[in-house]
Amino acid sequence: MIVLADAAAVAQAAADLFRRACADAVSVSGVCAVALAGGSTPKGLYSLLATDASLRSSIPWDRLEFFWGDERHVPPDHRDSNYRMADEAMLSHVPVETRRVHRVQSEQPDAAVAASLYEAELRRTLAADREIPRFDLILLGLGPDGHTASLFPGTDALSERRRLFAANRVESLGTDRITATYPLLNAARQVVFVVAGAEKAPAVRAVLQPDANEPILPARLVTPERGTLHWLLDRAAASLLTGAPGE
Repeated sequence: MIVLADAAAVAQAAADLFRRACADAVSVSGVCAVALAGGSTPKGLYSLLATDASLRSSIPWDRLEFFWGDERHVPPDHRDSNYRMADEAMLSHVPVETRRVHRVQSEQPDAAVAASLYEAELRRTLAADREIPRFDLILLGLGPDGHTASLFPGTDALSERRRLFAANRVESLGTDRITATYPLLNAARQVVFVVAGAEKAPAVRAVLQPDANEPILPARLVTPERGTLHWLLDRAAASLLTGAPGE
């Protein structure tokens, strides 16, 4: 866990980690598989990667395979689309091949079909001979309710252990989501939470320093089995933690 001054500093730290993860993966296998997150803090990271000349020039864009950790059940041009956000903030501004950008077919009327198609594309692209493909880097945000990706408290996808992507009904929002499941998240080589803002502080504390009688929030179950877990927080998000390390 690293606590930084503000959201801009979180984006910079995440960008540096992104650059290193890409370089390490490409040096080993020739490709780096990344799962992107939605949300305002990841958007700041994407904008930085696209606009900072030094960062942009140091990333092997032609060797990256981009996926998403979750998606809203909306068409790709919808204002709520995670794909649209990442495309507008980063992907349309960097030299990445279209064939390496793997978006969820979230325009499918049935979210379960979209999830199944996405899992099949993931398996085709990343080591189809493995039971669970391994992302080199997964970026995640954190909701005020402790959700991450689209794994919301009290939803069915929390207990999914067979599928890598699932349609998840979120009654509190009155909608379906398409989300990565724990088996896929916890198989990654590196998972990075990027979290900023005081409204996230209660969830951060409940995930990282839970009381014994508290319910287990979804983000707390992201624990890579053979990988590394990073938390990048700004001071506001970390404000309720005890003994949190600083910059």
